[in-house]
Amino acid sequence: MTIFSGRRTLLKAALASPAALSIGRSQAETSSPSHTTPHSINVVDLPKEYDVDPTIHNLENGYWGVMPRLVAETYARHTITVNQSNSIWARNMLPGGACLAGGGHAARAAIARQVGCDIDELAIARSGSDALQMLIANYKPLKPGDAVIHCDLDYDAMIAAVNWLGDHRGAQIVSFVMPEPATTANILQAYQDILNRTPRAKLLLLTQVSNRTGLVTPVREIVAMARARGVDTIVDAAHGIACLDFQLADLDADFVGWSVHKWTSAPLGTGALYVRKSRLQDIDIAFDNGDIPAGSVTARIPAGTINFAAILSISTAVDFHFAIGAAAKERHLRALRNRWVDQVRDLPNVEICVPDDPDRYCTITSFRLRGMKTDADAQKLQRTLFEKYRVHTVWRKGVHNGPVVRVTPGLYNTYDAPDALVAALRREHTLFL
Repeated sequence: MTIFSGRRTLLKAALASPAALSIGRSQAETSSPSHTTPHSINVVDLPKEYDVDPTIHNLENGYWGVMPRLVAETYARHTITVNQSNSIWARNMLPGGACLAGGGHAARAAIARQVGCDIDELAIARSGSDALQMLIANYKPLKPGDAVIHCDLDYDAMIAAVNWLGDHRGAQIVSFVMPEPATTANILQAYQDILNRTPRAKLLLLTQVSNRTGLVTPVREIVAMARARGVDTIVDAAHGIACLDFQLADLDADFVGWSVHKWTSAPLGTGALYVRKSRLQDIDIAFDNGDIPAGSVTARIPAGTINFAAILSISTAVDFHFAIGAAAKERHLRALRNRWVDQVRDLPNVEICVPDDPDRYCTITSFRLRGMKTDADAQKLQRTLFEKYRVHTVWRKGVHNGPVVRVTPGLYNTYDAPDALVAALRREHTLFL
């Protein structure tokens, strides 16, 4: 992305040097060491790439991802740029592609490269929830009386969207409980059972990585199971993309939504929607969005002003992702997760809520303490960990077997953070006994 001096307006720069305004990297950007994405970043050096509060052991990185310094600086520069140019930039008046249309195309191209899909199958959304809500609410093949399935580990906002189909489109809403403790076999059996019990099933909401417990589901197998019964699947990949090492083709799903501001570490307010090209006609355009051709996937996103600077920064975030490497990111996040889980296995009062099978977990892992029964208990534990030990986690409700506390290491964490959690749990594991 183009870098502009804070003392020079975008318009003046455009008149002086149109080439400097191209959406691709300018010579000024690539020649500045502080503004250039490294070709390779070793995971041991990742903490140096971030500016975080050193007084807190932050193990709640599931809400959104901390931007590395490079992305944060890029975002700040683009914020100034967009503010300086105002509607000159947004109305596509600048030469060389330095405009709203060029910025959106560059962001889509970057994400398409990241997940391995055609750019024409991908649209930028305001969040993962925004993307998934559009897929769910605008799923055209649904008829009154058709059934839509979800489970207790799906995300609250997505369950609400599914329930909306019941209230407004006459769908039969069917829910089930994910088995706990889970295994690959009993997860698959649970989905097979609910599909068998729901002959009018038409649509299935499937979460790749649960925001509640961290359980990773075998998406490809479940998608195939549903497809064999004529059931479409909408996949919530908010905690999978850029956290686990895979491409969209590995899921074989027709409809996927996720948050770019989570594990890709783009600025807040960025998400993405994928629709397989052959299925585009099955997702209605958003609110009769007639300004965009109906044959474009981008018509499935509501019209409205977006955070242009955030969109412009996506390419830098994707470059940073590739500089680490998807496989290296996954190994690093797993190592941080295993660091605390392995050290609390001897504590009889700590219940880990995901199986030991590496295929069934990633960085997110939730736990309960024996005797922790209520939401108030889970909130008390969260406060205790933070106030007494400066360890930040988050409690999660909605799990059938009871509330949990979620632990989510981030890329910038060192072993100090999981070790601090271990020390706290060794002192507090009898809190509710």
